[in-house]
Amino acid sequence: MTSAANQAAMAAATPTQLLLAELTCSVCLDYFKDPVSLACGHHFCQACITQCWEGLSTDFHCPECRETFSRRNLKPNRQLKNIVEASRKLTLELTKEPDVETVCEKHKENLKVFCQKDQTLICVVCHLSQDHKGHPAVLIEEAAENYKKQIRSRLESLKKESEEILTFKLSGEDKSHELLKQLETEKQKIVAEFQQLRQFLEEQERHLLAQLEELNKEIEKGRAEYVAKLSEEISSFSSLIGEMEQKCQQPAREFLQDIKGTLSRCEREKFQNSGAFSSDLKWRLWESSQRNASLETIVKKFKDSLSSRQRLDKANVTLDPHTAHPQLIVSADRKSVRLGCTKQALPDNPERFDPAPCVLGCEGFTSGRQYWEVEVEVGRGVCDVGVARESVSRKGRISFYPERGIWAVESREDQYWAHMSPAQSIPFPPSSAPRRIRVYLDYEQGQVSIFDAGTWDPIVTFPPASFAGERIRPFFGAVGSSARLTLCP
Repeated sequence: MTSAANQAAMAAATPTQLLLAELTCSVCLDYFKDPVSLACGHHFCQACITQCWEGLSTDFHCPECRETFSRRNLKPNRQLKNIVEASRKLTLELTKEPDVETVCEKHKENLKVFCQKDQTLICVVCHLSQDHKGHPAVLIEEAAENYKKQIRSRLESLKKESEEILTFKLSGEDKSHELLKQLETEKQKIVAEFQQLRQFLEEQERHLLAQLEELNKEIEKGRAEYVAKLSEEISSFSSLIGEMEQKCQQPAREFLQDIKGTLSRCEREKFQNSGAFSSDLKWRLWESSQRNASLETIVKKFKDSLSSRQRLDKANVTLDPHTAHPQLIVSADRKSVRLGCTKQALPDNPERFDPAPCVLGCEGFTSGRQYWEVEVEVGRGVCDVGVARESVSRKGRISFYPERGIWAVESREDQYWAHMSPAQSIPFPPSSAPRRIRVYLDYEQGQVSIFDAGTWDPIVTFPPASFAGERIRPFFGAVGSSARLTLCP
């Protein structure tokens, strides 16, 4: 209700109604009984808040404002208790009904009979008169007792229904609180992963830049030495060329003097170009480029992993008839399965389930996040929906537990049961058991969850598992002629 609507409702309420609202517990919707106060200022019955906090050892939240406290701190409010008692008496006086007439207006006789047909008080003369002749009637005390029994019966039903609604409310709040905790855990995990990545990249950046700076200095030094050496060689060659050119200008007699020495100087050792950079320097430069390429590969893998975690694919699941128990009838489009009356003449291949009436999906998953939806029709039968390892046992007795390679829920009589282990089975509230459920698989996280496809309310989230690279396949089971499973498009 909006604030404006709340103000309008309060303005329209009588003073008595306003007083009652202030003296009523928001959990049980009745007068406060042994009222206690929380640190946030709200008041509740001691029994109501104790029930709300049952099973909690920390994170105690106020049912009204949702403020969370680290420990129990209930302060008895005796003043409020006294006000409630006084107001209860005052309210009873204000709402007390006027005395009921005890004398028949028509015959002036005492009203001692209750006409069950007309449901009204009458006198003995009325009972014998034409108006009520033949009508079933009893004494008013007996009639009152009979109707009180009916009212008490309905009252018990109303109280039970109210308690169930309160249970659902508390359960919903607990689920919401649990989901918020999971969300906060995931948030912290993402922040930590990115912090680690940032630290890793910053360290790699500093290391690679330091290496490149060192290489830069060595390259500059090598270049200077190489240029100086070549300049010296060029100067030597220029001097020799000038000498030979002058020699060639001399007269023949003078030119031929010491010709042997002249030829020897012309045939000087050929200049050997050893290169400006050593092989060690080139190797270190190549090594740095390879390390950078390796870093690029790491970053790309992280990006691919992040993209895979962000993507949620709806899998187009079909049934694998080669794995179906001989009594299971798989539809032509491989989208639905039911249990037939007799076994079909099918080959007893190793991958076929027998005697357990189960079937696997054709698709198998070794990475990513997928989900698919299944419509469940149970009737008087039993249906199982979930996932299984590729290596799950197909022959003989099968246990539907994670430790046996099966993560599934069982639907029976409009109620879901999640089999966590042979010693633990968790029921889903029968009043809200959905006909359409969603199976969610996060391979990398080893997580299998099953939800109500209509509301996304969780039915069960199994503890994280290690799939160790093994294919995980959709899993289905059906027992009873009325049981049927249909994969939703």
